[in-house]
Amino acid sequence: MSTAILTGPPVPGSPLEGDLRALGFDVRIATGADEAAGLLAALPAAERAALVDPRFVGHVHALRLGLTDPRFPAAAIPGAATALPEARPALLAALRQASAGPRPDGQRPVRSSQDGASPGGPATDTRPARADVLPDLVAAALADGGAAPHRPELGPLVATVPGDPQARNEARQALAAVDDEDVRLRSAVKARDGFFTTFCISPYSRYLARWCARRGLTPNQVTTASLVTALIAAAAAATGTRGGFVAAGVLLILSFVLDCTDGQLARYSLQYSTLGAWLDATFDRAKEYAYYAGLALGAARGGDDVWALALGAMVLQTCRHVVDFSFNEANHDATGNTSPTAALSDRLDGVGWTVWVRRMIVLPIGERWAMIAVLTAATTPRIVFYALLAGCAFAATYTTAGRVLRSLTRKARRTDRAARALGDLADSGPLAEGFAARLGGVARRLPAFAPPVIALAGAAAVTLTAALTPYGSPWTAVAALGYALTSGLAVARPLKGALDWLVPPVFRAAEYGTILILAARADVDGALPAAFGLVAAVAYHHYDTVYRIRGGTGAPPHWLVRAAGGHEGRTLAVALLAALLGAPQFTIALTVLAVAVALVVVAESVRFWVSSGAPAVHDEGEPA
Repeated sequence: MSTAILTGPPVPGSPLEGDLRALGFDVRIATGADEAAGLLAALPAAERAALVDPRFVGHVHALRLGLTDPRFPAAAIPGAATALPEARPALLAALRQASAGPRPDGQRPVRSSQDGASPGGPATDTRPARADVLPDLVAAALADGGAAPHRPELGPLVATVPGDPQARNEARQALAAVDDEDVRLRSAVKARDGFFTTFCISPYSRYLARWCARRGLTPNQVTTASLVTALIAAAAAATGTRGGFVAAGVLLILSFVLDCTDGQLARYSLQYSTLGAWLDATFDRAKEYAYYAGLALGAARGGDDVWALALGAMVLQTCRHVVDFSFNEANHDATGNTSPTAALSDRLDGVGWTVWVRRMIVLPIGERWAMIAVLTAATTPRIVFYALLAGCAFAATYTTAGRVLRSLTRKARRTDRAARALGDLADSGPLAEGFAARLGGVARRLPAFAPPVIALAGAAAVTLTAALTPYGSPWTAVAALGYALTSGLAVARPLKGALDWLVPPVFRAAEYGTILILAARADVDGALPAAFGLVAAVAYHHYDTVYRIRGGTGAPPHWLVRAAGGHEGRTLAVALLAALLGAPQFTIALTVLAVAVALVVVAESVRFWVSSGAPAVHDEGEPA
């Protein structure tokens, strides 16, 4: 139960108490600041607490946004402030400070987090905190104490504390002029999304989200339904029949509708959770890659082996995502972060139609799944993968080239945090770490562009050796050992260079590509499906790393990275297996390795994400 404390006698005829109870608050009334502080101190420590001015006039959804969002320790809107249990001591201290009396000028600046994120860099708002509105004074005191409350974007919603009857009447008129439910529905849709999602899915999926909310369904339940639907779609594709392919296409679109609905339901009802963040972050990849496997199985039933294409599509798609993550982490908090290329991109965004064209050509998840679904129903799995590989290759080239150009023209100094994030994304194991420790002096004398060039040289050497030598050749293992050496040299100094964000995606391409090539060169049944399983397990580990970093908790524990071998250790292990074992035994070894990696990384991931200390990661950026 949450408790809302009214900081004075209720206003006759005001619906405020009913609105707060409808939001799940137990309402208590204080006659002044001292009594409010006493009530706040006496509340159970595990409860959310809110302070609300009894004269408050506003929409219910404004109160919902300001007082019930579980992502932020403290939050405030005009006339109301709230704190989760971890921020309750700060709220109580701010209340006692505010009750001691206003500043001599009777006003305090209201501070707010302008980016809508957690506190940690608040900007000063020019709006003053009225001396007679206690929650506003408390919010200002929180900001003064370094615990700036989150201030949600209210848009047209009304949230105010009228100072006289005329102002109260005007506020009520403004309240009646805005449809609270319409605003709530529109705000449930992600602000930035792809063309297909925005115009073909969201216009009706938001109503499905409301339907789910009114029936007590949770976002996690909808996310699970989306996963189950996608797995059924994969199973339908695996039948290899035309009817199965048509059903698979329809079910894949339905799965995507549910995928949009779960996030909209979370925003509509503010049901954010740690478990939900993990499910949402991982299930999209699981659904898509399971569908690739279903298509490959269906093609095999018809006598067409497309496992290499399926694995190639997964490798390309994962590497695209790593490029996105690495670039964003490298530039997230860079100082002096300006670029003529970025300025041009911003200007293009101001020209209406170019926004949608540029979002579509990067083939985000909506466009990609729509293309896969239509081609599955109308053509063959081989054509699906040809189109997917061509589209993703073009999108990867477009986005990577643009980001390289931005990086070369950007005058920015990257932070230690960004360098640590790139180092964590590199996924270096014991071999690379050992070489890095011994080659640190050499690395510091190399030019600024050296890390990505060295990483690319080692990656090219191992993949080309695997491709150009016969299966079982020891030269691939030798090249893999050289790759471990170059990998260590590439990360031997902090990754702060303009193009150092390319190092993690180069490592991903080298590891995944080597596994694909060696499995294809083995040329026996089962080798490529086993390689698909291994790459899927390793990719899960890399996605898990990304979402931990984005949640602010850093990389997975070091023991897990070492136990999984690191990217260079796994590459060397697969190369040695190919050199020492015959093709049938190599297939078995890949299967065992895939199962072992999956068990270790998934078990630790589940333990972490269901723990109370895990962050809630909710992506509101570009669609995946």
